[in-house]
Amino acid sequence: MLTDSEIVNAIHQMCAMFPEAGTTLKADTTFHFLLATILSAQSTDKSVNMVTPPLFTRYPTPESLAIAEPEDVEPFIQSLGLYHNKAKYLVKAARGIVTDFNSEVPHTMKELTSLAGVGRKVANVVLAECFNIPAFPVDTHVSRVARRLGMVKPNATVLQIEKRLKEAVPKDEWLDAHHAMIFFGRYQCTAKNPKCTKCPLLPICKYGRDNVF
Repeated sequence: MLTDSEIVNAIHQMCAMFPEAGTTLKADTTFHFLLATILSAQSTDKSVNMVTPPLFTRYPTPESLAIAEPEDVEPFIQSLGLYHNKAKYLVKAARGIVTDFNSEVPHTMKELTSLAGVGRKVANVVLAECFNIPAFPVDTHVSRVARRLGMVKPNATVLQIEKRLKEAVPKDEWLDAHHAMIFFGRYQCTAKNPKCTKCPLLPICKYGRDNVF
């Protein structure tokens, strides 16, 4: 597996490849960003951004969404996968925010993950993007890149990946590293047909060398 310094160097190369890397979800408030992040599970940010403007207009606050029913929300998001469950999550999350947190989106891992539809990855994204609290969200792209490059063992869990990356990468670089790994996974180290032959990280990537040679 890669050492701490090798992990940091690899991520710095990803940052150089994708200097524009950052969140691609669009939202005007912390509440709406939370909703968009919940919706992004197994959906692309692009598809989420297509459905959220009318959803956000209809439900501008936690209170407005808390009094809705899931079937009221479904028409806004039915183009997304798992929209039945996601509609339930949005309504239940809004109700939790209203009843448990005085209508304010909470800003601790424990509190956020008490909300419907909010797992560790969603909570980490909200903490980092909305509250500037150091976090290292691990999504499918980050997981794939970390495993392929040997930053972690091939069978490492999401939590193990998060722990390893947080150990290796300086805390003030966590969010930038997260974004860089996402863009690298989205556009270079793709799930299907990764661009191994043109990858600057090929010399340290056993997965890539096994596929190329």
